[in-house]
This record gives sequence, structure tokens and C-alpha cells, in this order.
Amino acid sequence: MALTRFSLNIVKTSFKFSPSSAIRISSNQLLKPTVSQPSRMFTTSKVLSKEQVEELQKNPFFDKYAEKIAKLQKTNPEEFLDRLEAKSAKSQPDKPKDFSLPGAAKPSARDEMGKQKTLDKVMNMSLLADKTAEEIANIWNEHFASKDAVAAVIPVGTYKVMQERFKEFNTFLFPLPRDMGYEFTVVQFMGHEAHFTTLINYQAHKENAPECLSMVHYTELAEEKGIVLMVGEYDKDVLSTGEARSLVVQAIQYYGVSMGEEKKLGHLQRFTYQTEEFNHLDLILELEVNPGFAPVA
Repeated sequence: MALTRFSLNIVKTSFKFSPSSAIRISSNQLLKPTVSQPSRMFTTSKVLSKEQVEELQKNPFFDKYAEKIAKLQKTNPEEFLDRLEAKSAKSQPDKPKDFSLPGAAKPSARDEMGKQKTLDKVMNMSLLADKTAEEIANIWNEHFASKDAVAAVIPVGTYKVMQERFKEFNTFLFPLPRDMGYEFTVVQFMGHEAHFTTLINYQAHKENAPECLSMVHYTELAEEKGIVLMVGEYDKDVLSTGEARSLVVQAIQYYGVSMGEEKKLGHLQRFTYQTEEFNHLDLILELEVNPGFAPVA
């Protein structure tokens, strides 16, 4: 994928998302404690492109590191990141979220990549037999409302479309508004999972890029109840609840409801097949015109 030239920076009412406020679920027997397991699947042939460096230099935060950033392609990226983190820790006060800094690389977790996560590790399946799809949806959303996660319940018909799109358009970009503009995140799909990382980390760390959001779709109830349960766990140091929800909504918009929306489907096709015709600014315009939900702080 020709990703190195990008450096920047909806959903229909049938999808039910977890509310932003914390809600306690009444039946503790139904849900089990969730244990997050890392999964890494990002790949790229570049470390940091010329365009990426030029765009980073426009960010005021990077002014004092401009010379080092310009030399990043010719030096050890790990050494650069270590120095950047050390200086940032000493001199930078807390401030609102802006463009992401390169994070530390994460160890590879290849052994976990082929393992499919199952719903019985999250919910007590034996207690679901007499529950309706709507009751299960309410339990699911309420359970994750008090966690660093975004939950959704997707109609099985929509998810079948999403699965086909996951296979055909395995990698894509989604914009997120930041204080100084827009930042892009990269998503890659593997089976029933979606893994997001910031573009700067994608290019700097290859398959060891730290994730900012990891989505899992549970399909065990698809045939009997007609629903697919999704949960996306995010890094709250990188994303707010609203930003995590925005990425989830954009993923469903582009991959789940794009069949009747030629513009969004066209963006996927150009990014995958006609790279030279793809324009990342079109994605920003799509988000500004229809973000799909009211922002959440």
C-alpha cells in the first residue's frame, strides 16, 4: 500500500452504541471480567516518508525538534524516539490532545494473531437463550459503558457486508480532528478484528506499532439472534471516548453501509486500487459533512 505520502491528519440509526455515561448492569452473572490481550498486525515498507516529516514540521510542537525530524530517515528511529521522549518529559506541560507523538514500539504478539476471541470469555452464554436481541444489546452496551471501551450491536446483514469489505479493503485511513488540524489513523482488519494505530506510529514501528484502538466482532449470536456484538477497547492516553467512537462509526460507515453510498465505496476502491487518484482530503470532508453522531468529550 502506498501509505507513505499521507501525513495528516454516519452511521445509521439501526446501530446501537454504548452511552457515554457509566451504567451498572443488573445481572453480574451474565458477563465475565474481560482480559485484554495484545495483537499486532501492522506492516509497512517505510519508516518515515519525506512528506510525513514535512507535515510534522508544520506542527508547532515539533519546531524545536525540526532538525532531528529531518534526519530521521538517515538515523536510528529508536534512538530518535528515546531522545524525543526524554526531552518531552522534562519540558512539556500537560496540554490538550494534539497530533500524536511517536510512541514506543510494542513487542510482537504473533502467537495471539491467529487465535479468534470468543464470546463465552465475556458473557455467560447459557443465560442468553431466553433473552431477546434487544435485551442482549442493552446488557452488552451497559456493561461496557463504564469501561475504556466503545460497544455496538450490528445487524447480521450489515456485518456480512462488512466482512466482505474487510477482505477486499484490508487497510484504510480515518481522520480524527485535533487541536491543530486533522490526524490520520491506520486501520487493518484480520478476521473479526480491526486494529488501529496513528499513522506516525504505523510508519515508525511497522508490525510493532502500538495500537490506539482494537475492535473485536463476536458472531456467535448472528444466526440465532440476528446480531453481532462489537467492542472496541482504546488507549485513553491517545484517544478520548468521542474519538474512539468516531473511529468505530467511520469504520461501520465505510465498510458496512457503503454499498448504497458510492462516494465512500469509491474512497475505499481508490485507496486500494487507484492509489494515485486517492485524496486524503476527501476523507476529512466526509467526516465534516456527516460525523454520524454528536461529539462526546
